[in-house]
Amino acid sequence: MFRTALRNVLAHKARLLMTVLAVTLGVAFVSGTLVFTDTLSKAMSNQSAKSYEGVAVSVTDYGRARGEDGQKQGDPGIGQQTLDKVKAVKGVDTVSGRVQGFAGVGDRSGKLIGSGWANAGANFAPVKDGKDPRYTFTEGSGPVKDDQIALDKDSATKGEYQVGDKVRVATNGPVREFTLTGVFTTEDGAVNAGGSLVLFDTKVAQELYLQPGFYRELSISAKAGTTADQILADVKPLLSKTAEAKTGAALAAEQAKDIERAMSGMSTGLLIFAGVSLFVGIFLIYNTFTMLVAQRTKELALLRAVGANRGQVKRSVLAEAGVVGLVSSVIGLACGIGLAVAMRSAMELFDAKIPAGSLIIAPATVLVALVIGVLVTMLAAWLPARRTAKIAPVAAMGSVHLPATMKSLVLRNIIGSVLAVIGIGVVLLGAGQKSDGRTTIAAGAFFLIIGLFVLLPMLSRPVIAAVRPLLEKVFGVSGKLAAQNAVRNPRRTAVTAASLTIGLTLVTAMSVIGITVGQAVDRLSTQNIKADYRVTMAGEGMNLDKSVLPALEKGKGVTAVSPKTMEIVRIGGDSRTVSGVNPAALDAVLNVKTTAGDLASLGQGKLMVSAKEAQKRGLSVGSTVDAQYDDGGKGKLQVGALFDGKDQLEDYVLDNKILAAHNESQYLPEVLVKVSGGTSAAGQQAVVDALGKNPAIKVSDKAAMRNEMAGMINTSLNIMYGLLGMALIIAVLGVINTLAMSVYERQQEIGMLRAVGLDRGRVKNMIRLEAVVISLFGAVLGIGVGVFLAWAGGRTIAGSVPGYELVIPFDRIGIFFLLAGLVGVLAAMWPARSAARLNMLTAIKTE
Repeated sequence: MFRTALRNVLAHKARLLMTVLAVTLGVAFVSGTLVFTDTLSKAMSNQSAKSYEGVAVSVTDYGRARGEDGQKQGDPGIGQQTLDKVKAVKGVDTVSGRVQGFAGVGDRSGKLIGSGWANAGANFAPVKDGKDPRYTFTEGSGPVKDDQIALDKDSATKGEYQVGDKVRVATNGPVREFTLTGVFTTEDGAVNAGGSLVLFDTKVAQELYLQPGFYRELSISAKAGTTADQILADVKPLLSKTAEAKTGAALAAEQAKDIERAMSGMSTGLLIFAGVSLFVGIFLIYNTFTMLVAQRTKELALLRAVGANRGQVKRSVLAEAGVVGLVSSVIGLACGIGLAVAMRSAMELFDAKIPAGSLIIAPATVLVALVIGVLVTMLAAWLPARRTAKIAPVAAMGSVHLPATMKSLVLRNIIGSVLAVIGIGVVLLGAGQKSDGRTTIAAGAFFLIIGLFVLLPMLSRPVIAAVRPLLEKVFGVSGKLAAQNAVRNPRRTAVTAASLTIGLTLVTAMSVIGITVGQAVDRLSTQNIKADYRVTMAGEGMNLDKSVLPALEKGKGVTAVSPKTMEIVRIGGDSRTVSGVNPAALDAVLNVKTTAGDLASLGQGKLMVSAKEAQKRGLSVGSTVDAQYDDGGKGKLQVGALFDGKDQLEDYVLDNKILAAHNESQYLPEVLVKVSGGTSAAGQQAVVDALGKNPAIKVSDKAAMRNEMAGMINTSLNIMYGLLGMALIIAVLGVINTLAMSVYERQQEIGMLRAVGLDRGRVKNMIRLEAVVISLFGAVLGIGVGVFLAWAGGRTIAGSVPGYELVIPFDRIGIFFLLAGLVGVLAAMWPARSAARLNMLTAIKTE
């Protein structure tokens, strides 16, 4: 029986090729993901371990913890006295103090080099022979004066800088010009992430990032014969309560675990693609083996007649599936390794420097790839094998086409209906739970989709019958025959349409939610922001220097400037985040709707509170609350206005002058600017010029603001469209299989149609229309279920997205329908050509 299975594999290579492609695609995604994440994780772990070479103990101190009264207490970091004490510890060889922060380097045209979030600055800390163990200089040497810097090699190359050149560098203050003294290589994560690294003299770095005489980190090396644990035990008593000391080995291990967790998240996201691919592939494999065993029904019946039992027949088909799965898995593994190499190269194209390291092909990856491929193929082939083994030999020899019994169809429809109703009920339950209902909706979606798959044969008849009159009217006889053929074998039609249904359900749901949220965000940025420009650091969320405010106010054509600071203030005994604004400019840059009181009260030193927060805390215009500021200062604030809270402001708003008086180092993430004449190239350039053409500061107009807010949404949608593309590829293979089987079963019928006058062109049209009908049937169900799930999912996020209103993107849904129709046309090319080229007499004689 095993030899029979091998013979059948070799005898049906063309049919099985489609199954091989489907399994190969899924296994390639699985193995490629595992190889890529294992390789990247190992390379990054090695890099992390290398960065701690020679470090016995590392001490970090972010300083100034808040006490119970909310005040900051303690030093800003590790003082020079502490460093000197650590140096004197027995067994300590060297101690280097480290300071780090943001630093942006402009190229010769003034454009920022590297990614804003990965642009870093640090201090050059030589310990022996004027060398810093963290950096290897390829040209020149480290900075030792206030006006000197060193640059990483990649940034120096991008900026076309050489030792001795003047380089413009910005942190969060005005741009400064430094002399380049050296170029170095490093394993620093910022550089490997596509950013830049600037080394300053230690004194300059302390002034820029911390406070003179203080460090953020100490790197301690040990003398020969002294262990890291010994030094750790001796150093800990010398440190402040806010400091944390660990051995270099422990930190390397922690970073390795962090990298592993990060890679796990990436791996999970990529494996979802593979899971969908394999799930969709199951339907294609099922159809393939249904077709193959149908073609060999008499052959298998003859085997039964000469002594093979049911189990042997079933095992023969499963052995055939196992061989196909094994071959597909081996090919998929090879393709997956190639995919991992391609993904690594693609990341480097986006300036994400991947640490050097060999390709990791773990034994577990090979085992998982082979087991998944074989199991998926055998699982999909099990039902056709079982169904074939149950056919009596005499019945099989008498007829190739053995329809399902009425009992099995009724049972199937009952099970499908129950599952679908449960799924719909659970989804509705989740929608009613708002933000807590997402897991419930996911569970309901699972039951709904499974129930839908079970019901697809029953649903195919009424859905396709609805378009039959249109097909007859437009395409005549070919259209009529196509509609009839599409429902001739409803089970096969349903399985074929399932791949498109899955893909379009996911993509439609994500598209509807994504576009709805996108439009809500767009309304938020256009309706709530009156300002023409938003000024931020290139690294989103970083702190602007307060010097930008007077600089902008002096800018050409600037009519209004308002900061948007954020401070923690204890109001009524509870810590609350307060927005600091310029009252004189607030109405010009933001659309703030007051529900009580007067916006002008902000300028009188009064407090503005969101209406929702005021109701929660029992506040109204005229109410007085106790306030305690960052520096410990206390006072009373009177509520002067209530406003309709929006995402642009916190629940509490004050004149920024009040907040600035209590905190010299305010957190200033953005500044809103209004210019005369509205947004224009000249207006934007005026703002840029006012800031001294600072490469580290970003000036965004409203269009840029919208793009920034919608960036993550668009990325998610693009990923889902990639998923749709994968589903379309498998769907094409599935429709080809179905049509090939249909042509095979109807050879005699097609020969008769040709004999009575149906020409080759109409035969081709009949097959093409059948494919299009099947594809559109899958699209209708997928899009319908997708919209329903999007509505339910939208209910769970509506509360956190201001102005959320469901939007159905009919233009994109139309594109999805066109793509589904295109799938049908492409898939029908080979079967239609084969049907049209059948010899009439030979086809008529075929049994």
